[in-house]
Amino acid sequence: MSERPLEFVCHACQSRVAARDEPFACPRRGEDDADHVLEKRFPATFDGGFERVVDPTRNNPFLRYRRLLTSYAIVDDDARFVELVTRLDDAVASVDGGGFRVSPLATETALGNALGRRAALWVKDETHNVAGSHKARHLMGILLYLEALGVAREHPLAIASCGNAALAAAVVARAARRPLSVYLPPSASPTVLDRLRALDARIEICPRFPGTSGDPCYHGFQRALREGAIPFCCTGPDNALTIEGGETLGFELAEGMRTRGVPHHLLIQVGGGALASAVTQALFRAHRWGWIEQPPKIDPVQTRGAWPLPRAFERVVELLAASGDDRGSASDALEAIVRRRSSWMWAWEDEPQSIAHGILDDETYDGWQTILGTLRSGGRPLIVEESDLHSAYQLAQLNTTIRASHTGVAGLAGLLALEREQALRRDETVCLLFTGIER
Repeated sequence: MSERPLEFVCHACQSRVAARDEPFACPRRGEDDADHVLEKRFPATFDGGFERVVDPTRNNPFLRYRRLLTSYAIVDDDARFVELVTRLDDAVASVDGGGFRVSPLATETALGNALGRRAALWVKDETHNVAGSHKARHLMGILLYLEALGVAREHPLAIASCGNAALAAAVVARAARRPLSVYLPPSASPTVLDRLRALDARIEICPRFPGTSGDPCYHGFQRALREGAIPFCCTGPDNALTIEGGETLGFELAEGMRTRGVPHHLLIQVGGGALASAVTQALFRAHRWGWIEQPPKIDPVQTRGAWPLPRAFERVVELLAASGDDRGSASDALEAIVRRRSSWMWAWEDEPQSIAHGILDDETYDGWQTILGTLRSGGRPLIVEESDLHSAYQLAQLNTTIRASHTGVAGLAGLLALEREQALRRDETVCLLFTGIER
């Protein structure tokens, strides 16, 4: 028990929440201007050695990395936890046609050749995972916790989404027979709405009104939380356990890097930021535990339609420079900045518009860890044009067998932007995530 993750700590105010005390949002969130987000902390005695915490015989990520999960610590019995995951995974498969599996990481030779690259181009394909994207990983991390803790099934769940996260939440909630409310924009796809209804999700459409700042779906979701709903979401500030679920994808990448070597660049598309935050934290953990020599350069990607993360990155760099610290090495400067969130992150002023609608969040809610990882890895945020997104989609369709959406190939659009800027050597290896299937 002493070697398992049992505590969450807010990176802004250092508030501590024990694992059994529902480590969702920091208890001080909303009191001030700080970026209150709970983060999982392993005890100093924890040995994260690969051979001791990874079960390579399991192809379900929640079994493969189970010794790193908070829900595993709560159950505190290996056989019982394996039974819990297996039971829930079978239920997910009965709803969606398949359960959770380690997603493939492959060298896409034809795509690399089409781009004129000499070095390997890797793609990790999430389009065939539960609900057709990576989002269900985040939600399964939360569900395992609720089941391990014995939270009543009648307790309502809530999520804000534009599509993939809502579908993932609805599949996982239906598998667990838990009620779910989904807050969606008027532009939500009819296909998505039909599937949500079939999964018995309660749908609330949230129009955007002039003069109202921020995402109306997120505002509706926050209202549901105030009324007592559990945050069953893909935003770490609202539920820290969503990052834990997403970290499984990062641990899979780290495993691949153990055998293939670490790529020079990892491009990650960013909307609300939970994926980038989870993968970044997982890779830096893997580095500390000796799984990989160093993390790759992390290059987060947003669209010209809304790029709150690159804007925030620029502001943090300016604030660090003003403090005399240019790459985030001085903890005092970082601690001061994280306590003034409004100085670097705020809602996008105009209604975001892009064909990559899945990454059009008004704010990057999980921005801080992504900014730190980008700084410390030597990467930089990228802003892609609509033409980049169209070109990336066509290239993926013609040169791979992966049927990813425009949002799902936004990392490839970032690679095109780097190539256009001549900011990437052709012998540098690159890893991309194709995260959402075309519907």
